[in-house]
Amino acid sequence: MSPQGEEATAQRSKSSPEPILIVRNLVKHFQVGGGLFGGPPAVVKAVDGVSFQIQRGETLGLVGESGCGKTTTGRCILRLEPPTSGEVIFEGRDLAKVSDSELRGLRRRMQVIFQDPYSSLNPRMTVGQIIAEPLRVHGIVPDRSARAARVQELLRHAGLLPAMARRYPHELSGGQRQRVGIARALAMEPSLIVCDEPVSALDVSIQAQIINLLEELQGEFGLTYLFVAHDLSVVRHISDRVAVMYLGKIVEITDRTALYEDPLHPYTRALLSAVPIPDPAVEAKREHVVLGGEVPSPLNPPSGCVFHPRCPIAVPECRTAVPELREVKPGHHAACIRV
Repeated sequence: MSPQGEEATAQRSKSSPEPILIVRNLVKHFQVGGGLFGGPPAVVKAVDGVSFQIQRGETLGLVGESGCGKTTTGRCILRLEPPTSGEVIFEGRDLAKVSDSELRGLRRRMQVIFQDPYSSLNPRMTVGQIIAEPLRVHGIVPDRSARAARVQELLRHAGLLPAMARRYPHELSGGQRQRVGIARALAMEPSLIVCDEPVSALDVSIQAQIINLLEELQGEFGLTYLFVAHDLSVVRHISDRVAVMYLGKIVEITDRTALYEDPLHPYTRALLSAVPIPDPAVEAKREHVVLGGEVPSPLNPPSGCVFHPRCPIAVPECRTAVPELREVKPGHHAACIRV
């Protein structure tokens, strides 16, 4: 993040100390199998007791391996999936307890940018229609001519030419399609945007452009981001704080500087050791942490610490003790009995 962006974030945090989003003990379990002759259903523990909060104007990066529950966490926050239990408090309202009509109003303030910029856009609608639709449905801009003007303004904010409004998604590149998705999210004038791996499907050069655009929009509109990703280098660039997930649980959360310079949890250390360094001399001297075994199934997670079957520093107690996410250093939380 640029120095100007960091300064703007600090100012917004001082002016509004209350977190915009508080997640407490969020649980999401899915039943699979079962039925008339299938026996009792099994339970997939996709998200298992996740807690964090996001200050207004900051970016929290949520990282981890595929299948660890990152996207499900984001979907539960948006109420695209109903949580099994726990609280999701957005701007002082518990989303699990509000009515459908209240949720409709709150959803204007929370938007999402999806991973695949092609499948998330309706191929039968032009870019202009895609961006104008939420303005019409929610009655934000009832007048048609005013909507067209607003669409052109949103396209400019997203770095696209107003003439793009007449094109269809298949006529655009991947980066342009993702910019359309960003413009559509901005149309609702949100305060929180869940970015669900928004650059993972794009070329590296385009990734940088989209990340820079998101930072510029955050500074301009005071946006708050939950940035879900598996690419640690991207998360380091855009995030103020980073939460690391493993098998449905958060194992470490702190600011980005502390996480990358002084990781505490053995899983975080393994993740960071897998990130290549461009300097061959430094890369040759660096210690690499190689994890053994495979990621356990969320259908049957291990007892005790979920990471203990692959942990290089595990002790017998790790098989039975469930580590709580505790503050090891000021502002630095980790879920490990060995740190």
